[in-house]
Amino acid sequence: MEPSTLQVIAVLKQAFPDVDFAPAPLMHRGDATGGVEQIYLRVAADKLSAVTRFLHDDERCDYAQLCDLTCVDYLEFPKARNRFAVVYSLLSLTRNHRIWIKCFVNDPDPEVPSVTHIWKGAEWMEREVWDMFGVRFTGHPDPRRILTWEDFKAHPLRKDYPLRGRGEREDYPVLTRDSR
Repeated sequence: MEPSTLQVIAVLKQAFPDVDFAPAPLMHRGDATGGVEQIYLRVAADKLSAVTRFLHDDERCDYAQLCDLTCVDYLEFPKARNRFAVVYSLLSLTRNHRIWIKCFVNDPDPEVPSVTHIWKGAEWMEREVWDMFGVRFTGHPDPRRILTWEDFKAHPLRKDYPLRGRGEREDYPVLTRDSR
């Protein structure tokens, strides 16, 4: 790990001694190039608000930018203990450093706290994760679906969603250039 990653982890462990962040490589690389390793930290849903607020506000971390917020469905993934991981990609502009946070949740009602009070740009990303994966964000200011309609009952990026859909395509008329 690069020194800045080690420093951030040390600062987090000091601020949150009861949290096991379990730092691990974001990806396992098969080569020995010695490049900069990308690290993620595990954070439980009940600690997510406090940890992300600290990463944003503490000058030793200063993760002012949320680059991405997405979800991974680990259904039938070998050795997976949790169904979903909500993944936060954070960037410290002043330190030129990135870190990822994974918050693992499970069915039947996967839920994590919203981070829109920390990064306003999270609003649409959280709505997309809710719409596509079914992970709810408590405290979200506008929890409507963003890509499908409100009465849509499923979440299309879940691995148990049928590849050809559940008939929703048949509900739309076929449009051609002449149908005005």
